[in-house]
Amino acid sequence: MDRTSAAPHRMDPAGGCPHAVNARLLAHGPVAPVVLPGEVQGMAVLGHEALKEFLAHPEVAKDARHFTALREGRIAPGWPLATFATVRGMTTADGADHRRLRALVSGAFTVRQVERLRPRVRELTDSLLDDLERAAARDGGVADLRGHVAMPLPMGVIGELLGVDAEHRDRLHHLSNQVVATDIGPERALAANRELVAVLGAVAAARAERPGDDLTSALIAARDEGGDRLTQEELIGTLMLMVIAGHETTLNLITNAVRALCAHRDQLDLVVRGAATWSDVVEETLRWDAPVSYFPFRYPVRDLTVGGTVIPRGTPVLAGYSAAGRDPAAHGPDADRFDVTRPGRPGAVRHLSLGHGAHYCLGAPLARLESTIALERLFTRFPGLDLAAPEADLAPHAGFVGNSVRALPVRVSPGV
Repeated sequence: MDRTSAAPHRMDPAGGCPHAVNARLLAHGPVAPVVLPGEVQGMAVLGHEALKEFLAHPEVAKDARHFTALREGRIAPGWPLATFATVRGMTTADGADHRRLRALVSGAFTVRQVERLRPRVRELTDSLLDDLERAAARDGGVADLRGHVAMPLPMGVIGELLGVDAEHRDRLHHLSNQVVATDIGPERALAANRELVAVLGAVAAARAERPGDDLTSALIAARDEGGDRLTQEELIGTLMLMVIAGHETTLNLITNAVRALCAHRDQLDLVVRGAATWSDVVEETLRWDAPVSYFPFRYPVRDLTVGGTVIPRGTPVLAGYSAAGRDPAAHGPDADRFDVTRPGRPGAVRHLSLGHGAHYCLGAPLARLESTIALERLFTRFPGLDLAAPEADLAPHAGFVGNSVRALPVRVSPGV
């Protein structure tokens, strides 16, 4: 059955909690027509099985030359989603180009290489928990966990991997927030992109002048070798991807996991008693409250029928990770229940929140390591930690790409 006649859903540039909207859209089918900011027509793939098929489909591209409206000049300058389409890097490359760009950085993110970072991640986590406790002591026992732990942990780790000096990290976080936001105007979007490119250019220049044992220095060496290994534009695009994806996803994942455990103390108790693991918490959070809600973009290279809906060639398509995570067709009638002991179906993919297929998240092992260590250290040190504001009062993340809250005030009381 072709469901393309359904009225399109207008994506809210301000974002907000996606789950009620996802449930409504999923009730009508696994694929939905949407209107993106700027009145750009698109589609969203929401159902688990449909998204799994779409992400790995050989006739679905990432290169924006397949984006019909952009190619035909129908996208206005300063479009807030432009960076997702036009940045030069592995997220917008296909085939041999994608494999070339991915190979340049993949060695730093293997399970073995990431495991070597465990002592440093633990050390940095403990230092940040000291900061959290000091901040809470200054403010009646309450501090922002997102600002004091969930953000600086992954930003610190990716900063060290890339050789980014500490003085740049707060600015890079701010600019990456602007770049992934969908609720800002053209002037701010263009300015944020220009400044982010400039800051990353300064980072690259510093590493070119003083090479070190870091990923940026290795990428610069690949650029300077000439040939077709890496262009300057691809270097900056790769650094942009590493900074944004390297901390924004983990930032939201840690934040959402803490929210989930504070709201479901019975699930936290299962972990404390050894009936479940911190890894189980991370995987269930990825499914139940995906850190990335709707990720732009993929483009069919011909008209495709996915989940009973025709997606026309050249349409910009959002990957609906938060919707797929709560799809009852894949996860059962209790898909909207947070359950760290939830069994997976034999042979089935537990969730798609870190992608699927050739573009599966390169940093997945690092995100999992950082999140499990952060949660274990946090709740071991502060077993009574709880939210200091009702969930309903937490301001949602700006935009519909990321899925989390802007701040997470928690009440901190040291364990005994």
